[in-house]
Amino acid sequence: MQSAAIYIAAAIAEIAGCFAFWAWLRLEKSILWTIPGLLGLVIFAVLLTRVDSAFAGRTFASYGGVYIAASLLWLWFAEGAPPDRGDLLGASISVVGAAIILWAPRSI
Repeated sequence: MQSAAIYIAAAIAEIAGCFAFWAWLRLEKSILWTIPGLLGLVIFAVLLTRVDSAFAGRTFASYGGVYIAASLLWLWFAEGAPPDRGDLLGASISVVGAAIILWAPRSI
């Protein structure tokens, strides 16, 4: 469960960091938005190193499902556009896939 909490915190940091750049480049906000954006992306990267996994690639792959689900929550709550059925189905499949990648028994 600690990995799940780390992934959730990493997703918040990454999405907030990326959105800061989106705001600067797409919403014509001040370049100063990049400062918290960079901080968010650094926090994201550091958090991923804290997941209990022997391999970076497996950590990143399993994080993908969490990122998709968190992005849809951002879409809904920060941008005011509720996810549709396709969004929810895709996110559900991704989260299940991420859980399998992260917690499946390993022979190595």
